[in-house]
Amino acid sequence: MAEISSLSAAQAADNPAGTPLAQIAASLAARSGFDAAAKLRLMAAGRQVGWLPHSHAAILRGMGAVLGPDERLADGTAAVELLPGRHDFDTRCAALQALARRLADAGHVRGWRDELFAVTPALDAPAVAVVERAAARFLGLLTFASHMNGIVDGEIDGGPALWISRRSPAKAVDPGMWDNLVAGGMPHGSDPLATLVRECEEESGIPAELAQGVQPHGVIEVLRDLPEGVQWEQVHVYDLLLPPGFTPHNQDGEVSEHRRVGVPALLAIMSAGAMTVDATMVTLDALGRRGWLDVGHRV
Repeated sequence: MAEISSLSAAQAADNPAGTPLAQIAASLAARSGFDAAAKLRLMAAGRQVGWLPHSHAAILRGMGAVLGPDERLADGTAAVELLPGRHDFDTRCAALQALARRLADAGHVRGWRDELFAVTPALDAPAVAVVERAAARFLGLLTFASHMNGIVDGEIDGGPALWISRRSPAKAVDPGMWDNLVAGGMPHGSDPLATLVRECEEESGIPAELAQGVQPHGVIEVLRDLPEGVQWEQVHVYDLLLPPGFTPHNQDGEVSEHRRVGVPALLAIMSAGAMTVDATMVTLDALGRRGWLDVGHRV
């Protein structure tokens, strides 16, 4: 897996406090804390599938959910087995789905999606189970997503431009925040490209034949604490050059606005912390790769 840095040390050093890139770096840092000491490595079939907060482990044990005993590891962290002794895929799935419903009924998870995420140590590894998407961050599961930078074929205000989207205020996660033109979680049984092509149509009205022309640009790994648990996500990054005159149109109600913005306006949005963490990282990657973080394109 190729891992992409959202903002290199050299870029940060070249941008003193008060500049947009320094403000973006500060915003990302403020929203990206992770305390491994407050977590258990969640294990299944001998491999790590998540980072379970100690507080959430206590909730699960209080509900009678099956967790093994804590085990101290050589690196100073602790691990716990999920559903020990249950080796059958269907049995694990049934237990986790019942658990997710109990967590939702108790108010511990929100935004029920009727969408299943894999419980797995890696994208290319067989899933040991599936679980309702809404419970993934409570359990700190490793999840997967596809994000796409919508590159404008042409200029705005004398420079390059991108299409971005604003998340619906009804979204359970990051409501009303700016996002990449297309972004979506990867359900069990899908893959990065198939997920992206589907989301292109649903979120921005981009037909499949156009979406198939995306360019892959590696993976960003996000690991951070959230009020609802942990976001541990591998984000597959794509760019798509959109034809002149193309205007996105949302189809599924999950996007409230699309906006075509030049680089200075985009940097201002990110420096204000108005874009999601993962979308900010994906956007910065595109700007850096394309040489659009030059002094002439900064505000």
